[in-house]
Amino acid sequence: ACRNIETNPDVTPAFAPPPTPEFGEGCRNRHGILLYAIPLVHVGHCGKDGRVVRMKSLLFICVCLSGVMSPAWAEVVHTIDFSGQPDGPAATWLRQRGFVFRLDAEKLAPRFENGRLVLQTDGARAGLFELPVHLSGVERLRVAWGVERYPRGADWSRGVTAVPVAVMTSFGTRKISSGSLFVPNAPYFIGLFLGEKERGDRVYRGNYYKKGGRYYCTSCGAPPGQRVVTVFDLANAFRTEFELEEIPPVSRFGFQMNTKRTSGGAVAFIEKVEFLSD
Repeated sequence: ACRNIETNPDVTPAFAPPPTPEFGEGCRNRHGILLYAIPLVHVGHCGKDGRVVRMKSLLFICVCLSGVMSPAWAEVVHTIDFSGQPDGPAATWLRQRGFVFRLDAEKLAPRFENGRLVLQTDGARAGLFELPVHLSGVERLRVAWGVERYPRGADWSRGVTAVPVAVMTSFGTRKISSGSLFVPNAPYFIGLFLGEKERGDRVYRGNYYKKGGRYYCTSCGAPPGQRVVTVFDLANAFRTEFELEEIPPVSRFGFQMNTKRTSGGAVAFIEKVEFLSD
């Protein structure tokens, strides 16, 4: 097991602590869920004693999991890649590829800049970009992304569920109650977000969809402007949180920004999203 971070086998939900800025690798605990984010500055390999040996290389990534291969080599089931687009407005490109704009998505000024899709607002807005898909055999999600400016006042522990950026994965078509007569029901979903003050060893629930939705901060506290790569084990998280052995196909992918009840706005980017098999 990795020794560069400490893990608590009794923590439920069982995740490694937030990755350190230097290494960023996570470990599996007794529930088998893998979660880590790697800032692409320094990566390492596993020594014989399980310690991380620092390497100044961007070509080799290894997760210290006692014989478990990193999902960096898993088969890619589906890719959403923004990195090859020329600078400029992104709304038309997104719509042409099937993305549906919800809430204030248009006002988040989606644009391509330096090989990234950038979202930005200077006020309190919430917007979701959603793409219908049908993907079977998905086990993990890999995202290259980052935050340029965090919304001030976001605090999930107090119910202020604002996010500078989140990626959403929905499963199947069966609608699960939102918990409100005024909010539409939705399929099971897992949301990953980049948070400034939230914790990586917790599973969060929003103000709605408490039965069918889960949120995870991955990674937490990344410095503004830093590009990070998050790899998340969707399959184990789904089985653990929803207590269902059979995982429906991925039915929707989305990304969002929500600065409601905060100040200062937010700026964030997504470079690439990959759905991975086992």
